[in-house]
Amino acid sequence: MTEQQSPDTQTPSPAPVQISRKPSSLAWIALLLALGAIAFISWQALHTRQRLNGLEQSLTQRLEQFNGSNQQSLALAKNADERSTEATSRIIRLEQQLAESRDQQEALQTLYLELVNNHDERVIAEVEQLLVIANQQLQLAGNIKPALLALQTADSRLQQMDSVPAVQLRKAIAKDIQRLQELPQIDTIGISLKLENLIEGINKLPLVSDRHPKATIAEATMAEENQFRRLLREIWDDLKHMIRLERVDRPEPPLLAPDQTFFLRENLKLHLLTARTALLQHDESSYRADLHQAEHWIRNYFDLREQSTIAALDTLKQLSASSIVIQLPDISETLGLASKYKLTLERANNSERTNDRVNLERGE
Repeated sequence: MTEQQSPDTQTPSPAPVQISRKPSSLAWIALLLALGAIAFISWQALHTRQRLNGLEQSLTQRLEQFNGSNQQSLALAKNADERSTEATSRIIRLEQQLAESRDQQEALQTLYLELVNNHDERVIAEVEQLLVIANQQLQLAGNIKPALLALQTADSRLQQMDSVPAVQLRKAIAKDIQRLQELPQIDTIGISLKLENLIEGINKLPLVSDRHPKATIAEATMAEENQFRRLLREIWDDLKHMIRLERVDRPEPPLLAPDQTFFLRENLKLHLLTARTALLQHDESSYRADLHQAEHWIRNYFDLREQSTIAALDTLKQLSASSIVIQLPDISETLGLASKYKLTLERANNSERTNDRVNLERGE
């Protein structure tokens, strides 16, 4: 039946064939969308790649920083180990020094306790020594000032002690100080200096045998007298000096040779030196005897009209009138109290040391 159909009655070709030849707007839109999607995907891929490259670079930098930090950490760890070793050695040394200081502290503590226990004994020993010095100054040398100073020093040392024996000892010392202060003072140094000045002036004293009358010749200038009158005056002066008349106050003035004059002055010095020695020894009889002999020689052999001789005699009179001997007090009783107190303290300390040893042995 199909074959018998005419060409005029044949149906036209289907429309889709013509549509495939001419694409529609939808196809273009789809194509554009596909291209946009491809471009977007490409851009996204490129952007992602760039981010990955940036992350890679950042990771590389961080790895480098980490390596640097790791090296620094290793160096710091090594330094810390060295410091730890050094600190350990210092701690060991400090522990050794601490142990030594503890031993020294214990030794000092022991020494301090011994000093505290022996304080009174040492003070009394010093006081006893000062009293011995004061007694020697009084009995042997007769020096009041050094003895008084020693007693005052001993009293000041006892001020820090308040025991009954110490108070009694201070009372005895106070009595001795008062007795020394009431004694008259002897100017030993002043008297010795006066004797020394006399000894130095002996060579300047004029002897009575060396005294000459003073000439009373009228002075005249050369213009006031002629040659004849000057010649007569010179002859008359020579005649007057040939014979000398002198009035003396002694019946027989002693005349001495030059060598005897030298020995006279030296013996006079010797007597004054002996008087000075007797002064230091407080030997009043020898002191006065030497001064009397020196005064006697000066009156007999030296010119009493000269001012130097008169001054020497006045000085000798003053020295002879001075007393060089004083009844000094005896401080042996005070010295005995100090010795007794010292012995008591020594016995008490020895007893305490014995008890400490016994307690220590029992503790062991």
